[in-house]
Amino acid sequence: MSVVSVRRRAFGGFGLAAAGLLTAGTLVAVPAAAEPQAPKAGSLSGRTVFLDPGHQGSAAGHSLNKQVQDGRGGTKDCQTTGSTALGGKAEHTINWDVAQLVKAGLEAEGARVVFSRPDDTGWGGCVDERAAAANDSKADLAVSLHADSTSRSADEGKSGFHLITPVLPVPDATVTSVQAGKGRQATEAMRDAFKRSGFTPANYGGAKNGIVARSDIAGVNLTRVPIVFVEMGNLANPKEAKELSSAKGSAAYALAITNGVKNYLSTAPASEPVPLAPGEAGQYGDTGGDAADLAALAAVGPLIEQLSAAKSLDEAQAILMAQGSDVSAQVLKAMLAVVYTVFGGKLPI
Repeated sequence: MSVVSVRRRAFGGFGLAAAGLLTAGTLVAVPAAAEPQAPKAGSLSGRTVFLDPGHQGSAAGHSLNKQVQDGRGGTKDCQTTGSTALGGKAEHTINWDVAQLVKAGLEAEGARVVFSRPDDTGWGGCVDERAAAANDSKADLAVSLHADSTSRSADEGKSGFHLITPVLPVPDATVTSVQAGKGRQATEAMRDAFKRSGFTPANYGGAKNGIVARSDIAGVNLTRVPIVFVEMGNLANPKEAKELSSAKGSAAYALAITNGVKNYLSTAPASEPVPLAPGEAGQYGDTGGDAADLAALAAVGPLIEQLSAAKSLDEAQAILMAQGSDVSAQVLKAMLAVVYTVFGGKLPI
């Protein structure tokens, strides 16, 4: 049974019983719905998000070295399998696992989510093909998930997240216009969501307050819908590698990403702005979240800690149910079912 099959049934309601899970934490085979369910009412109802879990598990019968257009008149390799975290977890799998949780969170808010690749082993397309798929989806926002690596060995001095934007202009005038406007606005919203979640902007690679402009990323050079290109952390940093390789860490990153998407797409009033770094222009202003900030550590951090201490699925469900109608609890209810599926029936520890 696929993860998708469980998830499609799980999110018709937020209770974990609806996810097809026994109280002892045993997965129950639940067939996929015959027809797609209608979007749920919510702050993202009617919105489409294109999710790209970066890289590939394998070449899957294709040539990773095939040269494709880079969006600036040159070429680059079709695709790569990505980096490897200290401890051995592959970046493409880290990206995939986080993407599953982000999908759960966004669907819990009523969004339609389109993926660039069907799983973590099959073919997801070259970098130019993924950009074309994002364009064809006519998504309100594209999000490409990655994790950086500065060294094959431990590199404790370099840490933090950063977001990549294209050096503008690019030859495609539509890309230039979209990424200079909505793309930059979405990127700043994601940056602010990461900061609110307690993640620290990168201290390397020329990033300024979590954002760096690069000319060599084909995905952002070719995408005609607003795109946020996320480097969640440094897989050569021992602490970040451990976080990104764990279910608990994946949930924390997924909440921040879900919140960044929601803050950009939602029409809810903005909350208190995040202070800009000294000298940062802040051209597009802050796009902070609403009062029910999905990833605010003041509410969600302790909730994740409580879930980590749970001894059974029943106990985890009781903790979540006790949170009432809190939006973060609702999203975590949806995510927890996927955590169980993606991470082999384990609580997010």
